Amino acid sequence: MKKNLFILTAIAVGSFFSACTKDFLDREPLDAYNDENIWKNENDLLAALNGCYKGWEDIYNIMYMDCATDNGYNQWPWEGYTSIGNGTVTASDVDAANRWSYTTIQKCNTFLENADKADADQGKKDRMKAEARFLRAYQYFTLTQLYGNVPLVTKTVTMAEANTIKQTPIAEVRQFILDELAAIAPQLDVSYTGNDIGRITRGAALALRARLNLYMKKWDDAITDSRAVMQLGYKLDTSYTNVFRIKNENNSEVILDVQYMENIVPNEWLGIMPSRGYGGWGSVVPSQALVDAYEMANGKPITDPASGYNPDDPYTNRDPRLQASIVTPGQRYNGRIYDPLDPDSEDYYLGDNNSKTGYLYKKWTSDFSDYANIWNTGLNPIVIRYSEVLLTYAEAMIEKGTIDNTVYDAIDEVRKRAKMPVTDRTVYTGQVKMRELVRRERRVELALEGLRWNDIKRWEIGPAVRNGKLYGMRTGSVDPVTGKLTLTGNHVEVENRLFDASKNYVWPVPQKELDVNKNLDQNPNY
Repeated sequence: MKKNLFILTAIAVGSFFSACTKDFLDREPLDAYNDENIWKNENDLLAALNGCYKGWEDIYNIMYMDCATDNGYNQWPWEGYTSIGNGTVTASDVDAANRWSYTTIQKCNTFLENADKADADQGKKDRMKAEARFLRAYQYFTLTQLYGNVPLVTKTVTMAEANTIKQTPIAEVRQFILDELAAIAPQLDVSYTGNDIGRITRGAALALRARLNLYMKKWDDAITDSRAVMQLGYKLDTSYTNVFRIKNENNSEVILDVQYMENIVPNEWLGIMPSRGYGGWGSVVPSQALVDAYEMANGKPITDPASGYNPDDPYTNRDPRLQASIVTPGQRYNGRIYDPLDPDSEDYYLGDNNSKTGYLYKKWTSDFSDYANIWNTGLNPIVIRYSEVLLTYAEAMIEKGTIDNTVYDAIDEVRKRAKMPVTDRTVYTGQVKMRELVRRERRVELALEGLRWNDIKRWEIGPAVRNGKLYGMRTGSVDPVTGKLTLTGNHVEVENRLFDASKNYVWPVPQKELDVNKNLDQNPNY
């Protein structure tokens, strides 16, 4: 595995990018740690840039975000997403603070203020600065999606300055992000080789811009950006399952990912998903609502009376992505039958460190033999992949009201890779039905990839999908040899959730930030 990109961080940058990380904006000015010689040449510049990459995104954030939605559930409050998922989060909760961070922004600001001091090839220098600007823009994208209005800081700040910074209106921050991404895209390489694989590409800048334009309902711009990405040579991998396996990382549909390296920069979080019987914690698990979103193999939703869906045999003849993404009761998983129904089973849903819904996520853990130690892997979690871009294009075209063959083609490209039938154009015609289709397709294609929260937010469906009881599997029994199900009971009730549309579309500004900076305002109704 080649993950050399980020190894220089600890060796060459050292304390330069190790400023105190407490309180707002990591108050210690990062340039105070600057060795006078660090900006002399291209190697110094590269080492400093690699420091900006360190911690810019984390698989923890990506996986746990499903638990803030109707897709998933996090049973352990100390892991940071239980109260966010059930709507009880307050500004004083640790949960509210787990994504408010300016560490990467400050590192990027320092880099951009000093990069021109280095004696380096101007083309390489411009590309490196573009990478840093992307990393900073990505942080602001995340902050605005979660917290709304946030301070826009584009230079290093002193302690005194940090204590007086006010929030910037979200529209202004978003425009800054869009302008940055448009400006840097031409300066970024389309692809990299060798140790540079994993750096920010032109496709990443355009795809993130398309994502934000979609969220802002700027349909024409989302279409333009998506089309630009579609011209860069990305293509869907032939196997949906293999997209998420370490043996196939950096495949043809990966546009942006986080690079990890076993033992050195390890991905330590895959073990949170399996049950105790597989050596895991059952921390992040799917809901019944997500399972129900997958169509039948004939392309009909399970709510269609003509679909052939059998509630007593609910996992048979379903969209292949269901079995590829979720471990259902009775499924053979990593060498044995998964049985969360038997009280004597090590997977029993009421047992310690087991899934309370009875379901497990399977993405990234489809084959344990991929890893010597599931708690120490080099797997790169994907942040943006090509199927999202295709669905972004389709959604923007649908919302614009331009439903032509290219819209069906984009959706069908995703469906056909999953071995699903192409869209039935006698059923899915017109904006209402096509909107239903593309929204369902996004949900099942991108499950456990950290995007469902953004979809709920922009579609304004929180009260409909994240209010009331969260359910899991039906009770019954599993044949230990064949995996055959006998379902006799009701769906298990996991928790009761609340969603207040007047406040829950954003997270509360952490109380600890309000305490140290009196110029910050709390989000409404928190």
